[in-house]
Amino acid sequence: MRDDLRYSHSDSHRAHSGISAAASPLAIAKWCAARGWPVHPLSPGSKTPAANCPACLPAGHTHHLCKCRNAGRWCHGFHAATLDKQRIHRWWGETPGFGVGVACGPAGLVVIDIDAHHQTPPTRERLLPGIPIADQIDLSGLATGYHTIGVLAALRGATSPADDTNTLRVRTPSGGLHVWYRSQGAHTWQCSTGSGAGRALAWQVDVRAHGGYIVAPGTSTKAGTYTPVGAARTPALLPPWLAQELQRTGHQPAPRVPAPRPVPARALQAVIAAGGGRDHASRILAKVLTDVAACATISSGAGFSDKLNRAAFTAGGLVAGGHLPEDQAEHALMEAAELARPGQSRRSDGIIRSGLSAGRAHPLQLGARP
Repeated sequence: MRDDLRYSHSDSHRAHSGISAAASPLAIAKWCAARGWPVHPLSPGSKTPAANCPACLPAGHTHHLCKCRNAGRWCHGFHAATLDKQRIHRWWGETPGFGVGVACGPAGLVVIDIDAHHQTPPTRERLLPGIPIADQIDLSGLATGYHTIGVLAALRGATSPADDTNTLRVRTPSGGLHVWYRSQGAHTWQCSTGSGAGRALAWQVDVRAHGGYIVAPGTSTKAGTYTPVGAARTPALLPPWLAQELQRTGHQPAPRVPAPRPVPARALQAVIAAGGGRDHASRILAKVLTDVAACATISSGAGFSDKLNRAAFTAGGLVAGGHLPEDQAEHALMEAAELARPGQSRRSDGIIRSGLSAGRAHPLQLGARP
């Protein structure tokens, strides 16, 4: 993206000198973007993402191949998050009632979301996953996430994130607290819900990270305003003890194992949409795209670029020979590429366009080897 369309840290004073309840949503969005945090609209008065356009509403439609982001629309929530100045001005200029969400993964953020809903605690094994709590320990008075994260920190001899004055903390309308941290290194921390039965850090303590978003400080909803507390306005580095706890509780994606596995049905459906795999052209394309999708099992050294280029060249030949519609071929190629290398659509798009162009110059006759 051109420099004039992207915020830099020097823009922060021009965008907004601080964050407060008086700040406009546009000022908040600019303030966040100036810090390198991609932003996306929230529905007016709500903490949920703005609604998708009608084309994105049908069941089965996903962000993977959606063209709305490139067209400058906000569909698919945090997947549409941006640092683009013009887009930010247009979104919040046209709809000033939009709230502001921040995509945590691209921003390199890990936010500890502490709930304050006074409830009866669950069974002891779900309070601090992986840490046994003896029956003789009195749990009376334990009723919110403030308590569980406090106990976890005390067990590790650390300060509770709720009391960490060195980092940005934001009070939620329900009385909870968002504690913002910056991820260290190349870790891709995953989201979790502390009250759920799956991956969790502590009861009533959620984790907002890769694959999720957080409401920006200063944003107002019908329930109230997300208000910064204390003096810190910058997320501190994620404390080592907390990083260890996130790792212990499964907040990192499972490592890729370089072993063969079936190509996901979703990819094959896109590949053979025209003939269901029954005609020769579909089978030819399915074969080369199977090789592309299989690269998902190996993070590097799988020859992804060469395999995708070969598949695109083959598809171009089928298109030129009149055996396959071009839009279907491009859709199938992008689907397989996204499965193999998620988040690298720009790179994949360049390979696909080059391969298709070269392949169209060599029409493929049925019965010939691609």
